[in-house]
Amino acid sequence: MSKKKIGLGFGLIVAAIIGLSLVVGGQSGPNQKVIKTKNATNKIIVGASATPHAEILEQAKPLLKEKGYDLEIKVFQDFVLPNKALAEKELDANYFQHIPYLDKEIKDKHYDFVNAGAIHLEKMAFYSKSVKKVSEVKDGATILVSNSQTDWGRVITMLQDAGLVKVKEGTNLVEATFDDIAENPKNLKFKYDIDPAIMTTTYENNEGDLIAINANFAENIGLNPEKDGVIVEGDNSPYANVIAARTEDKDSEKIKTLVEVLHSDEIKAFIKEKWNGTISVVD
Repeated sequence: MSKKKIGLGFGLIVAAIIGLSLVVGGQSGPNQKVIKTKNATNKIIVGASATPHAEILEQAKPLLKEKGYDLEIKVFQDFVLPNKALAEKELDANYFQHIPYLDKEIKDKHYDFVNAGAIHLEKMAFYSKSVKKVSEVKDGATILVSNSQTDWGRVITMLQDAGLVKVKEGTNLVEATFDDIAENPKNLKFKYDIDPAIMTTTYENNEGDLIAINANFAENIGLNPEKDGVIVEGDNSPYANVIAARTEDKDSEKIKTLVEVLHSDEIKAFIKEKWNGTISVVD
């Protein structure tokens, strides 16, 4: 074969390769299928507490996959870093906090966040190794509460509903502190400087007469608010745990899809079956 024919053949091969690359790259006619690769916008990164938030999100992974999203869960061990990471755009959303805590974080730290949807309620309860019912609470009893100030109004409301204290008239119960207690007929002694994560330890060591423990921590030592609680939070509590997102993303498809999946019948059934009332779903 002559050099001229070889050169012509090679040119045709190069032309064919270029033509094929144009089709794959999307430069073809309207009837050609364009091959696309998945990009980063199909990933949803959510910061969460280990229990129950990350467990719930794990159940949501296949449901989100069906809708075209890959869910990445980043587990946090504290209540400060998830909001910081969200503000710094390391996360698309976070799922660890209740509404009053989110509101306080927005107010105190000027986060530009929104509540994208309430998902579940972790019931707070007072537990005791010595007290079985409210009538057994003795004069001068010690009440242990965590140092999470956004939960103070929550436990004070529970104590007032149980008839143990009464707050000053006109007090916003969600924002109430122990200074707002106007009547304390049993001279209860309040200690509220304990980290939430070690409230279960104070219970196991029998350090107080009534000890307020959130459901996600109580579950770790086998306590159920409905079965074991002396005083139990009502279902009408405003302390639902929510998906928080940056305000700029509140209408984004990925955030809407995340909340939609977490409100699905499949996720509700999982929560009800796994936690048996310790954690309740929010519609």
